[in-house]
Amino acid sequence: MRKTVLGFVVFLVFSCTPKVAKEDITKLNGYWEIQQVKMATGETKDYKVNETIDYFELQQAQIDNKWVGFRQKVMPQFDGKFLTNGIKEIIKIKEDKNTFFVEYTVNDNQWQEEIIEIADSTLVLKNTQNIEYAYKKFKPFSFK
Repeated sequence: MRKTVLGFVVFLVFSCTPKVAKEDITKLNGYWEIQQVKMATGETKDYKVNETIDYFELQQAQIDNKWVGFRQKVMPQFDGKFLTNGIKEIIKIKEDKNTFFVEYTVNDNQWQEEIIEIADSTLVLKNTQNIEYAYKKFKPFSFK
């Protein structure tokens, strides 16, 4: 009986966890503002105001049908424009056993983050040190 109950609880936990679907990958495109960082220890740091935000741009490659593009740090301005330092991190989306990863390349440095959750207005990425980065879609400044 205990094994049956335990099995049911494990099933519920994993079935309620949102899965990232291949169709969701296009939602990565756009401007994302960091909202919270959760350390591997469980400690969290909230971000109320951000000077920089992340801009992702992906395109589906014609040859192998994989997603490729870049991520760039930008600084929103009050006139609706963005300033940047010009550095673009080359990214590729990799799928491994129904899990999606963002692979980054800058000069000779490479790393990856797992896409934990992606929706129209939320994004959660986790790096290899088990640090989770929760983002929300950036909304431009408005004085109205």
